[in-house]
Amino acid sequence: MLNEYHFITYWRVQGSAEDAYDLIHDPAGYARWWPAVYLGVEEVDVGGESGLGRRVRFHTKGWLPYTLLWESCAIRAERPHMVIIRATGDFDGRGIWQFHQVGEFAEVVFDWKLTADEPLLKYASPALKPVFEANHRWAMAQGEKSLALELRRRRAKSEDELKCIPAPPGPNTTSGLVLAAAGIGVVAALLALSRRKK
Repeated sequence: MLNEYHFITYWRVQGSAEDAYDLIHDPAGYARWWPAVYLGVEEVDVGGESGLGRRVRFHTKGWLPYTLLWESCAIRAERPHMVIIRATGDFDGRGIWQFHQVGEFAEVVFDWKLTADEPLLKYASPALKPVFEANHRWAMAQGEKSLALELRRRRAKSEDELKCIPAPPGPNTTSGLVLAAAGIGVVAALLALSRRKK
């Protein structure tokens, strides 16, 4: 189906796989350290001792000027190697996070398979699937930057060192303007072409 998506993302960040696991397995903190994408987070159910059954409701955004409302439920957790979530809401699917320590770096792999049910994504996917895929890649690139910064914060040995670490990237606020300008440009080009033909 055209509204089905499958992404595999690779991150490599300096720090421990255990710390990366702890940050990913605690989605209540996403809005703090990954604010480019996670606009709002509401914990619905804390789940069991290892976090299994933890349910969190998200309000998220990528580069494009639309937002998504969805819920995540942790269905498997093996610290510090793997977290599997089930997603429902504006899309339906599953995500598998895997963590590996390679020297001083944490390698993180996210395998995300979903079906877009939000009307814009569902009905526009046949024409705009590459655009929606690029939007996801942008969001994940912000996540890698944000995770690297958060791991640096965890390793900081002093207040002065902590102050030198920049804030994570925030949400994109210009995509609507860029898309509007592009739309105006396309309309102007089409009008110019139609005048030429006459």
